Amino acid sequence: MLVHLSIKNYAIVDHLDLDLSSGMTVITGETGAGKSIMLDALGLALGDRCDNSVVRQGADKADILASFELTNIPEAKQWLIDHDLVSDDICILRRVINQDGRSRGYINGTPCPLSHLKLLGELLIDIHSQHEHQSLLKLETHRHLLDDYAGSRALAEQVKQLAQQWKQTQQTLQRLSSNSEEQQAKQQLLSYQLEELEKLALADNEVEQLEAEQRNLSQADTILSACQQVLDTCSNDEANILSALSMSVRRLTGFKEPVEGLADATSLLSNAQIQLEEAIAEINHFVDHFDIDPLRQQQVEDRLDAIYSLARKHHLQPTELVELTQRLQDELANIEAGDEKLEELANTLEQLAKDYQQAAEKLSALRKKAAAKLAKAVQQEMQTLGMPGGQFTIELTTINTSEPQLHGLETIEFLVSGNPGQPVRPLNKVASGGELSRISLAIQVITAQTSRVSTLVFDEVDVGIGGPTAEIVGKLLRKLGEQGQVLTVTHLPQVAAQGHHHLFVHKERTKNSTQTAVTALDKQQRIEELARMLGGVDLTKESLAHAEKMLTGG
Repeated sequence: MLVHLSIKNYAIVDHLDLDLSSGMTVITGETGAGKSIMLDALGLALGDRCDNSVVRQGADKADILASFELTNIPEAKQWLIDHDLVSDDICILRRVINQDGRSRGYINGTPCPLSHLKLLGELLIDIHSQHEHQSLLKLETHRHLLDDYAGSRALAEQVKQLAQQWKQTQQTLQRLSSNSEEQQAKQQLLSYQLEELEKLALADNEVEQLEAEQRNLSQADTILSACQQVLDTCSNDEANILSALSMSVRRLTGFKEPVEGLADATSLLSNAQIQLEEAIAEINHFVDHFDIDPLRQQQVEDRLDAIYSLARKHHLQPTELVELTQRLQDELANIEAGDEKLEELANTLEQLAKDYQQAAEKLSALRKKAAAKLAKAVQQEMQTLGMPGGQFTIELTTINTSEPQLHGLETIEFLVSGNPGQPVRPLNKVASGGELSRISLAIQVITAQTSRVSTLVFDEVDVGIGGPTAEIVGKLLRKLGEQGQVLTVTHLPQVAAQGHHHLFVHKERTKNSTQTAVTALDKQQRIEELARMLGGVDLTKESLAHAEKMLTGG
């Protein structure tokens, strides 16, 4: 249930805070006062699209916050748990729209994409507008309404997913089957390429190792000469560095008593002696194992030529040939497994068709059962809404095809007859604007009774209705309010009189600004507002008496 709505800097609203209760709350006011602004703002908190034009002139951003009590909405609770957004029994949706048109959404203080606001909003509130009768002309709307009424929306989505999977699998199977000749040619090319690569038998890091060896072999004489010179300087000559270091260490440590201040220098010279001895050992090891065989140099160069040649052929770096070998092996394995893949896809396609048929038949059974019940209920409601003798049926027509269809085994269409004795026909063929509005209201009222949400909003759905019918509409909405929470924007006093609560929307004007304000009316104020709705600006004793009679039911 919606318990609080806060609107800041939205359209002509400066700051508006509303506390809402269960039951039927009517919202009235003069034309242009901003009644629908409240619901538009609520829609933004529920994830509707917007642009920067909604930000109040002079403000840097609009801020809308809607708080819901979740005690009787287990689906919404579970959604919050699944998305780690749970916060006791209160859920707060917030939308901030900047002057540049960008916006941010929050659920219980956590930033979230607008798609999450929309998904959660569908579990919290159901908004019916005066424009819904236009969508009622679309067969897609008929299907959605019936599935919602039948409680089969989840099953319908499963049927859709199975049909999509079947179609995708079929397309893959057809593509693989039609490409068999192309695949064979590709298989021959891959086999030839792999034969060359496998004959080369390039090992990991072999290119780097060969290139390093080639560099060493190409300058072998220079390297050995340099090493010998270093060895001579460090250890072979009479005045070599190692001997000098040894003598220096002996001289600094040959005193009877240690000399203060020479300890660090002595340590450094000793370390230098040790490091020099290790370096000499490393150079000697290198020289002893250095191979200057000209034959080996030729082998290395021939090996590198073969590697470079094959790399150029494939337009790759030499170091990428190992990866290419693995990739071609995988691709060839996939092609060679083509027959197995085709068989596997065929089996998958067959199983998907069975799963689809089973789910679709179950969906059809639910739809047929619900269609009869929904049609009867809507037809009964039409009688009370000024269409006596009107008929309403729901036609389910089987689709003659063996391929799984996205929306099940049948098409769904609402048929109506506004006058007794006339055959039922599609809505767009027989219903006038006024009739369509009444039929839409009848459908909305009936389907709302099976709604999984506890808050229902009706935005001027009573347009084009008056007299006794308007009073019936008001009573219907009040009955819905007794089952949960109903918010109703209306111009009809007959509807407004049925509300448990009454909000009056009006404009407050100053010298430099105009803004929308909302007042919760007490009984006397409600009587005056109903009188205004009945007779205009000037309130008379008669209009006030009539209004009081409507409000008290006398």
